Amino acid sequence: TGRMQSNDPNLQTIPIRKERGREIRAAFVPRDEDYLLLSADYSQIELRIMAELSGDESMMEAFASGTDIHTVTAAKVFKVETADVTREMRDKAKAVNFGIIYGISAFGLQQRLNISRDEARSLISNYFEKYPRVRTYIDDTVAVARTDGFVKTRTGRLRFLRDINSRNMTLRNAAERLAMNSPIQGTAADMLKLAMIRVHRALQTGNFRTKMLLTVHDEIVFDMHKSEQDAVIPVIEECMKSALPMKVPIVVEVGVGANWLEAH
Repeated sequence: TGRMQSNDPNLQTIPIRKERGREIRAAFVPRDEDYLLLSADYSQIELRIMAELSGDESMMEAFASGTDIHTVTAAKVFKVETADVTREMRDKAKAVNFGIIYGISAFGLQQRLNISRDEARSLISNYFEKYPRVRTYIDDTVAVARTDGFVKTRTGRLRFLRDINSRNMTLRNAAERLAMNSPIQGTAADMLKLAMIRVHRALQTGNFRTKMLLTVHDEIVFDMHKSEQDAVIPVIEECMKSALPMKVPIVVEVGVGANWLEAH
């Protein structure tokens, strides 16, 4: 999908949710006591891009209002008021929100949430009922992939899918999931790389001592001079937000700390 990857170590797969992974993150530190690590992370960027590419009004409205998208989705799929959404409902809606991007099936959702197949099927059905243009976007994207043999990101970068018309159902299904996901994740990857170019230029132009270190998924990590914190953060945020203009508001979450764990 165009995302950058590192090896030795593979920084993309350090498991932040587990204690061992958190300890590893804490081992990444700035160059000396005059610096801190700064993490700038696109918030829910793939869901925002899905809203943008599909043009689904309900989803775009949720992002425009600044309401938590998982709570909004939970209210829609469980057919309750937003105020009545429970933590369990939100967790299930979150799994559906991200699962749809990756072409999750009722069976896959059943396995992930440990619920019945009927409930999983109902959640997905209700999701597409409330976000109808997402369904249309997915169907149209797969149909175009079958005809053209590739899909495009927002910037026009191609992802070829040689198995999209395969007679082997397993290969074909995998290619269909890639067709759904690649324009979304690929556009997020393009946005991040465009942001890195803009940030690099801005740091040079402003003669900042802060340096860009690495990118991990939707996050850029910086070695930031303490004296530049107030000045450099707005510059980085603006570069990231404006990297690939969209109707859906782009949100960048920033954290600062003495190590990568604290910053994230």
